[in-house]
Amino acid sequence: MSFPLRPTPIHVPDEILADLRARLALTRAPVDEGNEDWSYGVPAAYLGELVAHWRDGYDWRAAEAAINAHEHYQVDVAGVAVHFMRKPGRGPRPIPLILTHGWPWTFWHWSKVIDPLADPAAFGGDPADAFDVIVPSLPGFGFPGPLTGFADVNFWKVADLWHTLMTETLGYEKYAAGGCDIGGIVSSQLGHRYADALYGIHIGSGLPLDFFTGPRAWDFARNRPLTDDQPADVRARVIELDHRWATHLAAHMLDGATLAHGLSDSPGGLLAWLLKRWTDWSDNGGDVESVFTKDDLLTHATIYWVTNSIATSMRYYANANRYPWTPSHDRTPVVEAPVGLTFVTYENPPGVHTADERVRAFTSGPLAGLFNHVNVNAHERGGHFIPWENPEAWVGDLRRTFRDRRP
Repeated sequence: MSFPLRPTPIHVPDEILADLRARLALTRAPVDEGNEDWSYGVPAAYLGELVAHWRDGYDWRAAEAAINAHEHYQVDVAGVAVHFMRKPGRGPRPIPLILTHGWPWTFWHWSKVIDPLADPAAFGGDPADAFDVIVPSLPGFGFPGPLTGFADVNFWKVADLWHTLMTETLGYEKYAAGGCDIGGIVSSQLGHRYADALYGIHIGSGLPLDFFTGPRAWDFARNRPLTDDQPADVRARVIELDHRWATHLAAHMLDGATLAHGLSDSPGGLLAWLLKRWTDWSDNGGDVESVFTKDDLLTHATIYWVTNSIATSMRYYANANRYPWTPSHDRTPVVEAPVGLTFVTYENPPGVHTADERVRAFTSGPLAGLFNHVNVNAHERGGHFIPWENPEAWVGDLRRTFRDRRP
């Protein structure tokens, strides 16, 4: 079918970019002695390098041109302004695929997998694996601009929007979905509530849909307490994962609006908060620039800054708890659509060490029963941003999930 919308390329006004440079020039660094090893957080010295490059060396217009090499659209979905990027499939029977990012992702974190998924033959693959790829920005995470009129935004409400986007706005009778982080549970909700309309889903985590439900949902370690009789490696891993996630979940769920005042006013502050997550959550061996170049980091940060979207992006966490998920049916498995999963050893739970162990831990554990899982894989390379860090693994896993599920 012909695509029903006219493209709307991304363009940030010059005055917004000029204001950004002016604010960067006025950045005031904190006193930060003894933090060269990042043990207290993001070091002032390294952040200063990035701020200087953002001000004097980084070229948003070049990034914007690369982004606009793909088709972009803006559309109203149930009263919510939605931006999405699209790459039409090239093959005998492409099926539509919607990919949903997480936090602190942007739609551009999918940029390394879009072309291989849409045109597999150009990358040595089988053209029968082609998808029509739709990559939206989560509402409130970037373009088309600040999110208003949707103060109760959360993952399961976005799933309803995505279903409307795919079936009513774009006219697809059936579609596939994929996602990581928040996008993973958006996709799981699609596979739960709208299973009959999906070929399946492929996700980068196996989080249960009620992960954010409960009075202490912000406490990352609630299911992994420290005890004196734990093996040393398990105890060390619990502490490591707490350091990686605890402040993030607690701040976003309990005090996101307060934090947003500083991050919306200071691009340096915004960059520091995002950078800590990109550094801690990627499999970078202690060098974040082995995964994200300075320009990569600043492209993602600029998307957050120019749209003033940090507050509404963080609100997803509190709202997932404030408006808790409730099931649409009581059938099992909870996610009835066929599910593929991609895990990475960088995110292994305590006591699990290899990729094979990660697969076995899932398939033999309590979470497996929640999903109609048909394809479970784990990889030694890659972190939380696996479609960016190890795109070949993500593409290969996703293709296998849908290979036998096409019309």
